[in-house]
Amino acid sequence: MRLYSVHLRRHGLDPDRDLVLVKEGFSWPAFLLSFLWALWQRLWLAAAVIFAAHAALAVVVALTGADPVAEVALSLGLGVIVGYVANDLRRSKLADQGFAFAGVVVADDVDSALRRYLDGEPALARDLKT
Repeated sequence: MRLYSVHLRRHGLDPDRDLVLVKEGFSWPAFLLSFLWALWQRLWLAAAVIFAAHAALAVVVALTGADPVAEVALSLGLGVIVGYVANDLRRSKLADQGFAFAGVVVADDVDSALRRYLDGEPALARDLKT
């Protein structure tokens, strides 16, 4: 079971744009793809910072003459940091866009989490259907 935070923007009630669920915890896509993941999520500043961190890491490794094992370890460390803060960055962006935190749902996947949340909010589910 996973935890999902629910973020709601009430002015339009379009289920594809006004209700967003974000998984709590580590983000594997962000770990594996780093700044490309940030670009995909439209986190422009985060993408620039992640790219700059990777570039700075490459420069430091080149200047210090670190062995390949150290380079891989440092790159993995940076990826782990990005993976852990990725979903928090998404939540921060949603808050900046006018989404309000509406609760937490426990479910196996995002579709089940949405269904569980709407089961607990029948008025909202009715508004979303129309």
